[in-house]
Amino acid sequence: MTYFYYHTLNIKICELSRNTYFINFLPRGESRMSIYKKLLFETLFEESSDGLMILENGKCIECNRAILNTLGVEHKNLLYGFLPSDISPELQPDGQRSSIKEKKMMRFALIHGSHNFDWVYTGRNGEDVWVDVTMTSITMDQQNIVYVACRDISRRKKEEKRLFEEKQKLHRLAHNDVLTGLPNRLFFIDRLEQVTSMPKRHAREVAILFLDLDRFKEINDSLGHATGDKVLCEIATRLTGAIRKEDVLARLGGDEFVILMENMFDKTDAAILAKKILDVLIEPFYVEGHILYVSGSIGISLYPENNGSIDNLLHCADTATYKAKAKGRNNFQFHSSDLTEIANERVSLEEKLRQSLNNDEFLVYYQPQINSENGELTGMEAFVRWNHKNIKIIPPSKFIAFAEETGFIVPLDQWVMKKAFTHIVLWYKMGHNPGVLALNLSMKQLQREDFISGLKSMLKETGCKPQWISLEVTESQIMPNLENVLDTLTQIREMGIKIAIDDFGTGCSTLAQLKDLPIDKLKIDQTFIKDLPHNKDNSNMVKAAILLSKI
Repeated sequence: MTYFYYHTLNIKICELSRNTYFINFLPRGESRMSIYKKLLFETLFEESSDGLMILENGKCIECNRAILNTLGVEHKNLLYGFLPSDISPELQPDGQRSSIKEKKMMRFALIHGSHNFDWVYTGRNGEDVWVDVTMTSITMDQQNIVYVACRDISRRKKEEKRLFEEKQKLHRLAHNDVLTGLPNRLFFIDRLEQVTSMPKRHAREVAILFLDLDRFKEINDSLGHATGDKVLCEIATRLTGAIRKEDVLARLGGDEFVILMENMFDKTDAAILAKKILDVLIEPFYVEGHILYVSGSIGISLYPENNGSIDNLLHCADTATYKAKAKGRNNFQFHSSDLTEIANERVSLEEKLRQSLNNDEFLVYYQPQINSENGELTGMEAFVRWNHKNIKIIPPSKFIAFAEETGFIVPLDQWVMKKAFTHIVLWYKMGHNPGVLALNLSMKQLQREDFISGLKSMLKETGCKPQWISLEVTESQIMPNLENVLDTLTQIREMGIKIAIDDFGTGCSTLAQLKDLPIDKLKIDQTFIKDLPHNKDNSNMVKAAILLSKI
């Protein structure tokens, strides 16, 4: 038996241009306007001067001619199925890996609906192609589609670079010392004015370190100004290596240098830097066959503590420098004598910490983590203790905060990490099963450019497997710096290392932020645990956190 199916069709003929027609057979009921809209969209998409792509699951499923011209690609088929990072340099100009930034930008588009940013593709001849990108998220049939519009801005970027380089050249001539290449007095005063002109409620604590070289005149008088100039250049190099990236070092003239130190955790940060400068200056200088010795006297003034005009701040620092010279040279003095005494004590503490690390006076203690349901060991957490030769065992609460402030936390974290990796490898070799080893990770460590490479080297050196390790970061530290460390956290996770958020509940994270974080565990802060089950509010908070972690 044969069946025949009949379907009523409408025939639509649309004139696109002179002598050009579009004929479509469509089911009855589909309107001329519907056809027109489809055709209009297809024409606009294809003829747009902006490069357009449609991404599904991050991969290109459609594109127009303009994007092919921009990228120097001949056929659409060469783009289908590719990720944008597949046709981009490994690193974007902002330092982020293309594969990581790509995912991050798509997440932003999905969260906010639309996101705009600059991107660099690799063109036909291997040259960089700058594009202004707008990603728009669209949901169709419960599938997230990302509509990408790219505008070639390479010419504009090249012109911006040229103008920037010319401006930089003129700026260097006007604001830099001819001999040393350091910023000059004009640059320093301009920067100091910017800092001190901020409203007092936003004012940051700032230190001015005024350095006057001791007996430098003797070098000039005995060996000549040419030799003296070479010594000054070497001093400038040493001082540049001693300061932080955000500090401003300037030469005021002659044998006088000045340092502007912003974003201090504590006043003693200035003292620590002053001590570091004195240490690098005391080393001998080898110039034109001569062995020369130079020391320095440093005076420190603080803003807004030493309030007043810029002239007053410089005067306070200069006065403190005379106090340093009067005390025998090769030392530093604050404008306030009381501050000098306190600072010296804290500098002494940092020296003791560093000496103790060199003398292997720190210990790693391990706290077991037990499954409350079956009593089995699931892992351990590593804690550091200071085994001081005179004071015995010192808990971390007495020195970790200071180590964070001074930057000593970085070498200390690395020491603890290496010891812990070595121990867990040994335990597994002995047939034990210690579970996952948790280590606390400081924000200073996480923000280091070489952290990932150093972590990989340490794993390889010790033979430790990534799946044995969990790194913990506190919620209060990571959330204000999320955009800066998300790339690093993602790379840690990709290595196979677990990531935990410590002290959860004390920060200000949102559900959207937590959803995008590459984390494996939430550790609820003890303030919510210690009163359980009697505190009803804390019980509800803990239950909510547990439910959240299971999403």
